[in-house]
Amino acid sequence: MEFDEYQKKTKETAIYPRDNPIVALSYATLGLTGEAGEIANKVKKIIRDNKGEISQEIKDKLSEELGDVLWYLSALATELDTNLSSVADKNIQKLFSRKERGVLKGSGDNR
Repeated sequence: MEFDEYQKKTKETAIYPRDNPIVALSYATLGLTGEAGEIANKVKKIIRDNKGEISQEIKDKLSEELGDVLWYLSALATELDTNLSSVADKNIQKLFSRKERGVLKGSGDNR
């Protein structure tokens, strides 16, 4: 499935207040961070409970959580009036530019 097709489908399943732009943006942002936190918590438990061993069951659960992250990322892009393919394209262009200039490592947005 292409990013933009996915984004259209996620918009059809978006059930949250969308009439106030800051509320909609906040909802999508909080959902994204919440789902990312769920992934982080599962990874923490791999270290604590599984001695770092990543079973197929754990991979499947993490993959499912990644889907939730993608849904909220898509919702956030929708609220920002952009599309996922544009976000992905701009990001990969930025990363390859950094790679070509030898500044892929390091910190800061303006590399």
